[in-house]
Amino acid sequence: MIRVGSKNLITDVPGIKVGNSDDSELRSGVTVIKPDEPAIASVDVRGGGPGTRETDALNPDCLVDVVHAVTLSGGSAYGLNAAGGVMSCLAERKIGFELGGAIIPVVPSAILFDLLNGGKKDWGKDQPYTRLGMEAAEACDTEFKLGNSGAGFGAVAGGMKGGLGSASFVYSDGESEITIGAIAAVNSMGSVTMPESGVLWAYPFERGREFGGLRPTPSTGDLDLDYSFGLPVGKNTTLVTVATDARLSKPQARRIAIMAQDGLARAIRPIHSPFDGDSVFVLSTGKQELSDPDAGLARLGMLAADCVARAIARGVYEAESLGGFESYRERFNLY
Repeated sequence: MIRVGSKNLITDVPGIKVGNSDDSELRSGVTVIKPDEPAIASVDVRGGGPGTRETDALNPDCLVDVVHAVTLSGGSAYGLNAAGGVMSCLAERKIGFELGGAIIPVVPSAILFDLLNGGKKDWGKDQPYTRLGMEAAEACDTEFKLGNSGAGFGAVAGGMKGGLGSASFVYSDGESEITIGAIAAVNSMGSVTMPESGVLWAYPFERGREFGGLRPTPSTGDLDLDYSFGLPVGKNTTLVTVATDARLSKPQARRIAIMAQDGLARAIRPIHSPFDGDSVFVLSTGKQELSDPDAGLARLGMLAADCVARAIARGVYEAESLGGFESYRERFNLY
């Protein structure tokens, strides 16, 4: 049986913690996903305009196979500095690879564009993201806020307020109980709702009423499949991290990242455009064995995609209106 984890957060995965830091004047923030112990990791980048750091090191043919944290940040390219703040925080705690007395934390990261959301961005030489990264790393815990929080604080999804979302599943696999969870910072060009409707594209995957419970009606009829590409474009990106306690090799983690990208396609239309930097990281804490290395991996990837779709929908559902960008619940009277 497949069930939702007790918190319905990525931190249902034992050994995974999340920290958020944000600035209401800046209208931006940082999210850090930190395993208690170094975790096997990989990534899949599908968007045509990504901003990333240390993702090449996660390729299956590269030497490094574990990471000490993953950083998701607002701020466009400036937000890549957040990983440096996370590294400083971890190094101070002696977390990282030790090489000849040096401590080097491995902290892959990706950024989204929130520079034009009306926040105070005239920081001059004193960019804020190193500080926000340190604060997020120090805040890591098993409980965290969704919606206007962390990397999702200033996010916008298809012209509506975006946000930070998370979801989880727990299921039996042979003699093991596997947990998988996802966290998403939703800042998409594409729409998360069906045309002229409050029904979220991810509605078939909803558990309970975790994102409002709206469903299509018989009168919905044929959908208008066109989409208005408002100009200028290029101010987008949805960032995702998936975590599991299933034991994965680096190539297996890469396969889960590829399959998890389908969750973005289930929740956002269009996705993976030339204007987005959509990226999915995968972390494996390796505490539980899959009963079958092939069929078990396929099942895990299927549920990863479902978790991603749910996390995206929850990020939008939990968001609050900000700076002229109306929230989903306000627009469709779901308070």
